[in-house]
Amino acid sequence: MNRSRRYAFVALVLFIAIAPVVGFGQARRPITETDLFKFVWAADPQISASGSQVAFVRVNVNEDKDRYETQIFVVPADGSAPPRPLTSGRSDRSPRWSPNGREIAFVRTPDPVDGKQNPSQIYLISMDGGEARALTNSPKGASSPVWSPDGRTIAFLSTPDTAKADSSKKSADTTKKHVSDVRVITRAQYRWNGGGYTDVTAHSHIWTVPASFTATGGLPSVKQITSGTFDEGEPEWSPDGSRLYFTSNRRLEPYYDEAGAELYSVAANGGAITKVASLNGQIGSYGISPDGKQIAFTGIENAKPLRFYNEEDLYVMDATAGAKPRNLTTGYDYDVEGGLTGDQHPPRAGAGGGVIWSKDGRSIIVVTTEHGSANLKRISIDGKIDSVTTGPHDVVSYTASSDASKIVTLVSTPVNIGDLFVIDGNVPRTAPRQITHVNGGLFSTLDLTAPEEFWYNGFDGKRVQGWILKPSGFSASKKYPMILEIHGGPNAAYGYTFTHEFDWMAAKGYVVVYTNPRGSTSYGQDFANIIQYHYPGDDYKDLMAGVDEVLKRGYVDSTRMGVTGGSGGGVLTNWIVGHTHRFAAAVSQRSIADWSGFWYSADFTLFNPTWFSAAPWENPKQFTELSPITYVANVTTPLMLIEGESDMRTPPALGGEQMFRALKYLHKPTVMVRFPDETHEL
Repeated sequence: MNRSRRYAFVALVLFIAIAPVVGFGQARRPITETDLFKFVWAADPQISASGSQVAFVRVNVNEDKDRYETQIFVVPADGSAPPRPLTSGRSDRSPRWSPNGREIAFVRTPDPVDGKQNPSQIYLISMDGGEARALTNSPKGASSPVWSPDGRTIAFLSTPDTAKADSSKKSADTTKKHVSDVRVITRAQYRWNGGGYTDVTAHSHIWTVPASFTATGGLPSVKQITSGTFDEGEPEWSPDGSRLYFTSNRRLEPYYDEAGAELYSVAANGGAITKVASLNGQIGSYGISPDGKQIAFTGIENAKPLRFYNEEDLYVMDATAGAKPRNLTTGYDYDVEGGLTGDQHPPRAGAGGGVIWSKDGRSIIVVTTEHGSANLKRISIDGKIDSVTTGPHDVVSYTASSDASKIVTLVSTPVNIGDLFVIDGNVPRTAPRQITHVNGGLFSTLDLTAPEEFWYNGFDGKRVQGWILKPSGFSASKKYPMILEIHGGPNAAYGYTFTHEFDWMAAKGYVVVYTNPRGSTSYGQDFANIIQYHYPGDDYKDLMAGVDEVLKRGYVDSTRMGVTGGSGGGVLTNWIVGHTHRFAAAVSQRSIADWSGFWYSADFTLFNPTWFSAAPWENPKQFTELSPITYVANVTTPLMLIEGESDMRTPPALGGEQMFRALKYLHKPTVMVRFPDETHEL
């Protein structure tokens, strides 16, 4: 919840350097940084099997307690009534309908008691009324509930309680208590941004529990289905309820290898685990056909030689031993699943739609991302692709009734964080029907403008897409200050989705420019991969070409331009100020200045073999030439550096701290702003 404070610091440096003079006389008011506290997100929509009702998670901000709160709501799928609250907790999420639609299982994290936080558990609530009741009491918590087809059992994820076993190993020697917090690290990946240091002895496994209480009203007994030294995830029942499917990365040691996760299954009562599908890569979302005879999944095959970026594809295979997956989108050069960068993703409760089968098992519905828009596609098992939704927007999440006749989408646009829409799954391209207006009251008072799309030639003639967001009351005859926004990733994309920061800057009177330079997704494999071993570099040239294109329009004051970006955008901001003096101010957020330090210290080692052609000691020249700190002596632009002190992805010591110290040594204008306890998601 530090975003509003971060915005304030961004505003400070940019306002001082390139401040606009703008008046507002409209009935609607400009958006502010504190409007963030009033935002509501709809998340994780789930339609009942019959298609009559939709459950979703409502996410809001509790400013006083500095936290996000989540509550489950239900709305008729025909939009005949407004959404109503179903649960009363402050951290309720993951609603999942029973097959008969009479109950919903969900996850609740209870409020702390006397300062102690108890773990999350699976709860049940009846649609006939009454209070929710805990179904589990797992010592390490429970998550990801999935109903069996007959509605009698719920599968979920939990970690075995090792407290008793650990206590039996402890020595009676009290002198050893002083070393209890010492960490012995044996794995290359030993910590995770937002999660802290990894407990390599704790593994998430699949469990089941009866979906009913005992005769005396007590909790039913849970049963552990999988075990061992690997994590399991994404549990799913076979249509006949005889087996449970799941994904798992079963590499003993994730050194610096490419990504890998495979699909497995196990009998519903436990037993031997069977490998179902492998890609020599990463299997993501999956779904079993209604007759149980086919499996569809999204995935990434690791190319040889390794690529900077691999597009995700859709695969289908027979659910029989020895069957091989078949790529249905090999000729479709856009991202399956994918996504856009913005503020549309619900905090604390996000969930995607995954893979949806048609009733007849002849086609699959997934989301794809093309040219800054995300839409649903129907892909037949023979590879034919048709549009289910169209338009400049972002389908963030989706769900379908059991026969796929009704589809519910969570859709974001540049002027709407996100709402739920219902479409007819049997009729292509039907007009969607909006069934929620979660920010209707607030947004009806705000003066928001839609961005203008533009295309331009990159430095070598490649076509690049971008957007210009103009202030309210814009006049082409005036001169405006401009801010260039740069996305992270770098394999990510801006597009037709909601971004509070952009609207807020435009409300301050700035022209906001954001583009998708080479390296961005949603433009094909080659466009995203072309910056391999050259990041940053040519993407910077594309960004400058975009600025040049906007300057041709005559309404931007070239002496009052600012630049900012976070993560990969922070890297490029650091790079820009070392290579050009055209910007009056810059704000680098959560960045990297020294790539060799990143190679050694970042939480995520999977980047290293694809971003760099060799290790730092094998090719130090590459790391030096691509590191922004190498060019710090060239910097004249006043630079603010914003850091989260608990950031393990781009640790402050590898980015902001280096740039700050070097610029101070050089007597250059700079300031560093640090947020305690904040991670890379600051």
